Amino acid sequence: MNQPLDAPEITPTELTARMDGGDAPALLDVREPFEQRIADLPEVGQARIPTGEILMRMNELDPESELVVYCRSGGRSAWAARILVDRGFKNVLNLKGGVLAWREEVDPSLDAY
Repeated sequence: MNQPLDAPEITPTELTARMDGGDAPALLDVREPFEQRIADLPEVGQARIPTGEILMRMNELDPESELVVYCRSGGRSAWAARILVDRGFKNVLNLKGGVLAWREEVDPSLDAY
């Protein structure tokens, strides 16, 4: 199999500006359920598929929609984003730095973990 293509990144500040401006992409949280209970981005109806289930459940996602993938720090979401791009998803972005960067740039009230 070929090496998956890298997905471009979006910063938390850029994503917040788009969300506030009414141009929000779909979000995909690839963290485990216990992580979501600790800290999360604002609820916008994001899909929640843990990294280990992405290959089995990617049919739940629209491959034509713009999709921002996130995790705690950006590593798992970068992997998941590459997998989705490699399998034909057209417009996938990785949230650079994940929830930790969101906490640093956007919402310092979130718990760090």
